[in-house]
Amino acid sequence: MGSAVTHGVAGPPVGDTHRVPGRGTAAPSGPRDARDRDRDRGRGGDWGRDRDRGGDWGRDRGRGGDWGRDRGSDRGRGIALTVLCLLVCAALGLQSWTALRATGFDLGIFDQAVRAYAHAELPRSPIKNVHHEFPPGFSLLGDHFTPALALLAPLYWLWDDPRTLILAQAALFAAGVPVVRRIARHAFADAEPVVVRRAADLGGLVYALGWPLLNSSYNGFHEVAFAVPFTLLMLERGLARQYGAAAFWAALLCTAKEDMGLVVGAFGLVLAVRAHRAGHRTGRATGAALALAGPLVSALVITWFLPTMGGPEGYYWSYGRLGADPGDALTHVLTAPWVLLQVAVTPFVKVAMLAWILGTLALLPLGSPTFLLAVPLLAERVLSDNPNHWPVINHYDAFLWPILLTAALETLARLHGRRGATRRWAVAALALSSAAAAVLGLNLLVRPDFWQPSPDKRPLATAAALIPDGATVEADNTIAPRLTARTDVVIADRTPRGADWVLLRTEDRTFPFASTDEQRQRIDLLLAHGYTEVWRQDGTVLLHRTAPTTPVPGMRRPGPDSTPIREAVPEDVGAGLLLR
Repeated sequence: MGSAVTHGVAGPPVGDTHRVPGRGTAAPSGPRDARDRDRDRGRGGDWGRDRDRGGDWGRDRGRGGDWGRDRGSDRGRGIALTVLCLLVCAALGLQSWTALRATGFDLGIFDQAVRAYAHAELPRSPIKNVHHEFPPGFSLLGDHFTPALALLAPLYWLWDDPRTLILAQAALFAAGVPVVRRIARHAFADAEPVVVRRAADLGGLVYALGWPLLNSSYNGFHEVAFAVPFTLLMLERGLARQYGAAAFWAALLCTAKEDMGLVVGAFGLVLAVRAHRAGHRTGRATGAALALAGPLVSALVITWFLPTMGGPEGYYWSYGRLGADPGDALTHVLTAPWVLLQVAVTPFVKVAMLAWILGTLALLPLGSPTFLLAVPLLAERVLSDNPNHWPVINHYDAFLWPILLTAALETLARLHGRRGATRRWAVAALALSSAAAAVLGLNLLVRPDFWQPSPDKRPLATAAALIPDGATVEADNTIAPRLTARTDVVIADRTPRGADWVLLRTEDRTFPFASTDEQRQRIDLLLAHGYTEVWRQDGTVLLHRTAPTTPVPGMRRPGPDSTPIREAVPEDVGAGLLLR
């Protein structure tokens, strides 16, 4: 089996070995010619399905009714794992909603954007635009390239509510379970049937309870909801040598976020090398095309499309330690390449981040060329000056999860010839990933205090119910998603916006204020300039503007010539790996 299992890592994905009927060993074969393909097709179209089942077609069919029962049992386990992933991810998302931990940044932003799509409009978010001083009417397509979000618009015709996004994300994550199980079958195609089944089941379980998915679910909704299944389908179709389908999913992946083209480019490179070794011209050509097209798409989107849609140049440039702009950074790296290592390891939390991400799969992803797809995403984070990119409690790790798990399965398949080593590595990966899932997600589900708002947040829901439909509102970031469906809401920040209603806490710091003193000063300012206190409880205050003609000092709404501003990151962000 030693030569067979290498196909999951450095060689062709599957198909370059075949089983001798009635025997459990694999015999190597050369590139498939037309005659071989005709012979395979002549087996009644079951060739592709048989490969997924480990190549034991002849033996399984000889077992009569056992074959059907095994297949039914396998399907049942797959459904169970899919439902498990759906329920856990949905529960964490709804728990966060119930406990008022899903906030305006970012659930409220995506809710407003998808609602605009549902009304056949460009995706716009007053929460994002007003707080960051973007001009009126600015489309989020100028902020991030996420046209895939439009696919969710029909769901808002059924239920116009932010929880639609939470449930949709859980469903998209769960859709990856059967794909991961197919990936495991590809990787272990030449192993014994029992090994194939175990690999598929354990791979599906580790994916379904993957800590990056749990984190992302708990944090509301993000565009990674589409990136996860699109990446998995691209990888699986590549392993199945369905090159046209792989290219299709690669193209869709580019619509999930502007930097996904870099992942597609790395995938194309790996695909081309594997197809070349297998003697597949179509695969080699497809891989080469993707290796070129992926980075080109990202470059065009970042340098042309986003600015065309109104995105300010360099708005998200977070690599000041490398250079003031991409050109300056490239010159710096070429003249002093060691600066990359210096930036990547300081502060030390970046090293801890890499250790956590790779360590929770027992370093197995490093044994497969597929890991190359994760390099651009990891580089974006370790080279970044933005502390939000360093902890492992945000949604960024979910972009990596399909890649890392696929690479880990391929590495295990390569080690399969050394049975003891395979078992030890598999047990280590299962134990570590399960422990991480328990720490970062599963334990929250069994804690009653996490299913209800904290005392400082409870009055927000009561006060929000007093605000009439259709009103303009400046709301505490914590309660903003509860108002997006029925009011024109922005988050309350350091700048008064002149809304009809203002809902804010004064005893507990809320984003984006730097202190509770700032929040109290804001309330005092409004009370002195045309606002009346309507309701107050436990540090939560609801104000109504009863004298709209009274000017409020510093009041401003972004205009056509407004210059977007970047968020000032609080000092405690990025200070700890697991700081939530």
